[in-house]
Amino acid sequence: MTRNLILIRHAKSSWDDPDLSDKDRPLNGRGRKSAKAIGDWLRAKGHVPDAALSSSSTRTRETWDLLGFDAPVTFTDDLYHVTGNQILRMLSGETEKTVLLLGHNPGISEFADEIVSAPPKHPKFVDYPTGATLVLRFDIDDWSSLGWRSGAVVDFIVPRDLLDQI
Repeated sequence: MTRNLILIRHAKSSWDDPDLSDKDRPLNGRGRKSAKAIGDWLRAKGHVPDAALSSSSTRTRETWDLLGFDAPVTFTDDLYHVTGNQILRMLSGETEKTVLLLGHNPGISEFADEIVSAPPKHPKFVDYPTGATLVLRFDIDDWSSLGWRSGAVVDFIVPRDLLDQI
């Protein structure tokens, strides 16, 4: 059996209000367009989550809403400024076949770098910019068997690749 992971860094956030805490920063206009474009791209490619885990920050909540999926989502503070090892532990308790995980750097890029068996050839993978989306397949029966360097890359894209086409 296989398991699938859609790993997304939140879309571009706004820095317009310097009084807001980092956790409370919303998306900016480009971020809103990017999140919608990523959701459309995922659906067009057939990458639809059965469940989602997301940081509880404002920008990840807004990104989730704009992706436009109708799947159960768990918002948690445990994905805010998290390490790759913590992400691995969180995923080990999942039960659905395809899980979308939405979070922040540096944890998301650290996790992405360590979980892939071979990185995609995309020049932005190392940077993992806002909105970066990695789709992985794992040849495991359940998430508790997830291990480092075990993910086969199915797709990778950044919002600029989509928005430049519009």
